Amino acid sequence: MHSTRVSRRVRAPRSVVYQALVDADAIAKWRVPSNMSAHVHQFEACEGGVFRISLTYDVPGPTGKSAPRTDTYHGHFAELVPDERVVEVLEFETDDPALRGGMTMTTTLADIDGGTEVVIVHEGIPDAVSSADNEIGTHMALANLAALVES
Repeated sequence: MHSTRVSRRVRAPRSVVYQALVDADAIAKWRVPSNMSAHVHQFEACEGGVFRISLTYDVPGPTGKSAPRTDTYHGHFAELVPDERVVEVLEFETDDPALRGGMTMTTTLADIDGGTEVVIVHEGIPDAVSSADNEIGTHMALANLAALVES
């Protein structure tokens, strides 16, 4: 298991960014890498609340973790501190034991000149998921988040 840390400066107030972290419609728009689309099956944004999300490759070819072209994960919100931090515990839905296990994703928001610094730390990533792939996907998602909240 390993961890990654990715950050981005977003030109929007923390309160606006936080709302995009706890809104199912916003999640479907930004928390998805390029060439994929998201479907939010369940999303209860409260401490202990559960979520279930699928990310599907838009083009044939890439292999998903849960189905031929889909990565589905589920989990719960372990901590929600408005305008500061969101902690999620999640796990891929897969038959592959190399991809199983709970991961923790902590998103922290801090004021910086002209906006908010968003830091996402993934901990407990299965070894079968490369750090580089996780970081690239997170950078793509943060670019989507910036586009959403800066408009």
